[in-house]
Amino acid sequence: MVLRFLSEKFRLFSQNQKEKSSAVPGREKRFLIIVNVLGSSGPIKMVVKEDDSVAAVIRAALKLYAREERLPVLGYDVNKCLLYPSHGEQNALSPNEVIAAGGGRNFLLCKKQNHRESADDVMRSSEMTALKKTSCWKTLLIKPFRNIKSLVRTRC
Repeated sequence: MVLRFLSEKFRLFSQNQKEKSSAVPGREKRFLIIVNVLGSSGPIKMVVKEDDSVAAVIRAALKLYAREERLPVLGYDVNKCLLYPSHGEQNALSPNEVIAAGGGRNFLLCKKQNHRESADDVMRSSEMTALKKTSCWKTLLIKPFRNIKSLVRTRC
């Protein structure tokens, strides 16, 4: 009888505590997230609000990452980074999306890749294709001297 009374009291007490915590308008729900940075030594753990945007979480993660002086250096630009959920989704989260809508607590932060090739890369690839086209070793030896001959002719 006493045990039943105590369990009933405890149930009512815990129910009241839940109602009080949810009824307070100033309290925002917060939760711990883990952000793994691609190429970094370990994850970043941070507490965020439930209604924070993905852009705000990326900004906070970049600041914390830079404060800890981790490598590789990512910078501070939110637009150059993408946040992926770790549970296997292929699409990055939208910067305007709420972080709680991601559905998980583990995320992967990556730097966006530039798909533009620099002029040096284009030159190297054209030189490599030119070398592949030459099949004779004599041509490889004579080729540098052809450029010298053309320079001598233009100066004289």
